[in-house]
Amino acid sequence: MHARFVRGAVRSAAVAAAVTGTLTWAPAANAQPSEPTPSASAAAAETTAPDAGSVEITTRDTAGDVLPGAAFLLLDSTGQEAGRGTTDAQGKLTFPDLAPGVYRLKETASNSPLYEVVADQDVIVTPGATTRLTITDSFKAAKVHLEAKDDKTGKLLPGATVSIGTGTSTLLKLTTGVNGTALGELPVASRKTQFWVRQVKAPSGYQLYEPSKTFTAGPGAPVTVTVTNTKSATHPKPDPSDNPTPKPTSTLSTPADKPGSDTVGTKSSAPGTGTPDADSSTTPTVPDSDATPTTPAGSLAHTGADATPWIAAGAGLLVVAGAVTMVAVRRRRTAESEPDDNSETN
Repeated sequence: MHARFVRGAVRSAAVAAAVTGTLTWAPAANAQPSEPTPSASAAAAETTAPDAGSVEITTRDTAGDVLPGAAFLLLDSTGQEAGRGTTDAQGKLTFPDLAPGVYRLKETASNSPLYEVVADQDVIVTPGATTRLTITDSFKAAKVHLEAKDDKTGKLLPGATVSIGTGTSTLLKLTTGVNGTALGELPVASRKTQFWVRQVKAPSGYQLYEPSKTFTAGPGAPVTVTVTNTKSATHPKPDPSDNPTPKPTSTLSTPADKPGSDTVGTKSSAPGTGTPDADSSTTPTVPDSDATPTTPAGSLAHTGADATPWIAAGAGLLVVAGAVTMVAVRRRRTAESEPDDNSETN
């Protein structure tokens, strides 16, 4: 009986041990499914991938040629770097897998001394789309050195103003300073561009340089432009002391100064007597009011059309004087013939 009791107790202990082991293992088996598996993470990534965007850049110059080797930097809205790179042989660069948002694009180098880099610009990335940009790098400006010179001595001249342009467009205007030179930057559109230069204002004392000159300039290269001017012809002002002083016109002669006027205003003596003949009285003289006026002292004589009345008056006086002279001569001859007639009568 005692043996039966022992065997029953052992059997009960074995059953209890089996039950206890099962309960202890079960919780450990149930905890493993709570951790994510690799297949679940891949599925989540595939779900968010379509929301990403990208930026594609094409770089060219103003002539339309692609520019390889141009370097760019892309920053996100917080200022953190989102990507960087250089354009390939076709001038292209792509920034892939970008979260939607606003980015800042910077060109850090053009990879050529001929080109300028563009200013920074914002780029918007949209979900599942590619934002395409064309970046145009302009040529660097040519450095223009203007000189204005005397065409004979080569002396640099200040105050010369020129216009520089191409075609029908004026691109630059320069004026030489006190040293006869001027500096400026001339925008160019190709590796070799032809320009014209015209002078619009000459230096003081010089003639305007009228011909239009041409020259060729390249990106970032210095070029010297020279214009020459000829001195203006100088005419010295006349010295007032060199002007001859007009001489007064001589006054017209009075009848007494003319030939035959010696008998005018004198008495004729009868032949054989010392007394004057009663018939040969003093010949009337021209009234003083008709006498030729003399030029007042200190004033210039009238010339040209103003002298015509005086010439006419002088001619009239000569005619009158001649007539008076003829009358006086006839009377004298008559008086000389009268004694002969009386002697024949006696």
